[in-house]
Amino acid sequence: MTLNEAIQKIRPVDQVCWQRAQARLDRLTKPVRSLGRLEELAAFYAAITGEVRPKLPRTAIFTFAADHGVTEEGISAYPRAVTAQMVFNFLRGGAGVNVLASHVGAEVRVVDIGVAHEFGPLPGLISRKVAYGTRNFSREPALTRGEAIQALEVGVTLADEASREGFGLLGTGDMGIGNSTASAAITAAITRQPVAEVTGRGTGIDDTRYARKVTVIEQALERHRPDSRDPLDVLAKIGGLEIAGLAGLILGAAACRIPVVLDGFIAGAAALIAVGLQPLCREYLIASHLSVECGHQAVVNQLGLKPLLDLDLRLGEGTGACLGIGLVQAGIKILTQMATFDEAGVSEQEK
Repeated sequence: MTLNEAIQKIRPVDQVCWQRAQARLDRLTKPVRSLGRLEELAAFYAAITGEVRPKLPRTAIFTFAADHGVTEEGISAYPRAVTAQMVFNFLRGGAGVNVLASHVGAEVRVVDIGVAHEFGPLPGLISRKVAYGTRNFSREPALTRGEAIQALEVGVTLADEASREGFGLLGTGDMGIGNSTASAAITAAITRQPVAEVTGRGTGIDDTRYARKVTVIEQALERHRPDSRDPLDVLAKIGGLEIAGLAGLILGAAACRIPVVLDGFIAGAAALIAVGLQPLCREYLIASHLSVECGHQAVVNQLGLKPLLDLDLRLGEGTGACLGIGLVQAGIKILTQMATFDEAGVSEQEK
């Protein structure tokens, strides 16, 4: 499935099924709507799948890894080599996302879409390298338009393959030193918020690096003038390969009627690109948590999403998405396993 095919295939969710699922939830042995957002998640999942009593879905976290040329500007607390090192850690099962994915029964799929390292064949690594990292966008566009489309189509293809394998719920993950800089740039460009208001400290940079980070983004936006009405222009000029891959995954999943649980700020930037390309894919998104990264609030406001959790997370990798997946699973179990008043022989509220 190509990018354009995915964009054209996305349809609104099934509102009739949503209403039928909510009607069942209202008949369960509890006060109406007393399980709040768990009920919302259950009805949401039913509306996407078209099943009032869906099965608990097979679940995967896709963690896209890529490097960023803008790290040459001294905007990160960690060297670029950490991206490749963390890929090895993911494959060994030693990262936070591995632990939390195991906790909710999700599979972790690690994708090399643009790491500046030659891994060679590695068990468990999905090799879809578009380039060995982006160019330094403080000096030149991060990607060509063709590279941006190629990276988007990596995500589309992986979502399509996951659908064919029987996955019914996907989570987003990321790894890339420098990617909070790219995400802040995308967020500023699309939301038109001041750079300083949407730029956080990423991996924990000090005041000097933070000031440098803001300046680099401001100068890049002034140099490249990305068109907020053209998501591909934004992505190519100031984006990242893992961000593109995630945006493609969102579009591909929506085309296959699979909901996507977003992680934090990086995933949010990817969602801004995806929704810009096809607004209907917003109906397939769940915001797992509100990141400590200050720009994430602007992202969820722009997307019209309400995060499920606020736990001061800023790790990425897909860790927050794992926790959100656990809540989606809980909602589905409430819908499908809890008894109605009739089934349980319990008296309903007096009218």
